[in-house]
Amino acid sequence: MTNDHVCTKLPGKDEIRDVEFKLLRTFPDQRGFFREIIRFNDPFFEGERFAQWSHSKMQRNVVKAWHYHHVQIDWWYVPIGHVLTVLFDNRAESPTYRKKLALKMGDAGQAEAVFEVCVKIPPGVLHGCKVLSDEAHLLYITSETYNPNEEGRFPYNDATVPHNWGDDAITAENDRRRFVPVAKRITLTPN
Repeated sequence: MTNDHVCTKLPGKDEIRDVEFKLLRTFPDQRGFFREIIRFNDPFFEGERFAQWSHSKMQRNVVKAWHYHHVQIDWWYVPIGHVLTVLFDNRAESPTYRKKLALKMGDAGQAEAVFEVCVKIPPGVLHGCKVLSDEAHLLYITSETYNPNEEGRFPYNDATVPHNWGDDAITAENDRRRFVPVAKRITLTPN
């Protein structure tokens, strides 16, 4: 892993504008556990729409980065394994423009400073992850159904984001290309 700063406490609501974290509660018993992820009336979900639910299974050192959207909101949750999630505000009109957050998400019982959270990723925020466990599962809800003309990409090692995923990063062709969406980006309104 890189020497970049990784959060050891859950980031505050305004670290990157409109990025929100919901710390999840786990209720264990002799059968296993129960964990609620999202309710329609959660403050970070209320008023938004559900369009698609997806699941990605990844192996150790897989890097999926940099993705961003012009319209879509993502809500990420890692139920199995743990990943380093990195978020980068690429919205020039944002008060947190060029701010980067890195935190470990997933099963808190597997490693230090891993958070059992769901994260809301708004349009214009670049996002990526690297698997730190043998395997990890990423479940995510999106506010729009998949539209290749709405999703943008920077190569995982692009200089736009000051982040080094390490020499052991496993990537796919999609994570080594650049694509600018043709959909008009939703811009921030002043607070």
